[in-house]
Amino acid sequence: MDSEWVIDAQGLEKSYGSGASRFDALKGVSVQIAPGETVAIVGKSGSGKSTLMHLLALLDEPDRGTLEVAGREAKSLAKRAVNELRNKEFGFVFQQFFLTPNVSVLENVILPLKIAGVDGKERRRRGMEVLEQLELADKASSKATTLSGGQKQRVVIGRALVNAPRVIFADEPTGNLDTATGAVVEDILFELNRNQGITLVIVTHDEELAARCDRQIYIRDGLVVSHAAQTHNPGAHALVIGGGTA
Repeated sequence: MDSEWVIDAQGLEKSYGSGASRFDALKGVSVQIAPGETVAIVGKSGSGKSTLMHLLALLDEPDRGTLEVAGREAKSLAKRAVNELRNKEFGFVFQQFFLTPNVSVLENVILPLKIAGVDGKERRRRGMEVLEQLELADKASSKATTLSGGQKQRVVIGRALVNAPRVIFADEPTGNLDTATGAVVEDILFELNRNQGITLVIVTHDEELAARCDRQIYIRDGLVVSHAAQTHNPGAHALVIGGGTA
């Protein structure tokens, strides 16, 4: 990777609608995230936190501002190259599971490998490896509809992991889970960070979950209003953010 930042975003702006119905979701936000960091983007509903995540993860394009991923400027890339970059560098864990209900757990996990054109034998090998890591190998042939909520979220994490991403984006990853199951899912994500060096970007309104991260970015009304850094990790890279004050 050429850049010291896995994500380097400067002056991101995003609006929806026009005229009287225009809504400015982001009003000039800058974020830099180093490899191996755990970062929480925290805010209430409508604050702009999910919009920021979608821009950082190349799921949407900003109206203004620049975004580099692993040293590559997103605006300079063709749509196909952006899709390939996103598929290679990122994994996604959402509050909604987005699993295909009538296919096997293994088929759900290896979907990103299919998109990437990986051959069938290698897809199965890598899929089973991830399921074993998440203690779900015995569920490989089961349908997603037969799983508990916690098992479904582990399948989603497996799907996020199967392409060996640099960054996992998690949007309210425990929002649909009870407290005990949510704690298990959180532990899995942070273990992946510790053991594999995967960068975590977690969007949440849960202050306890946010506090487990190295850095917290607080968003309100489309602006970064404050940030905090945990003192237990003095060797971590600095997280540089901007976008105004409220």
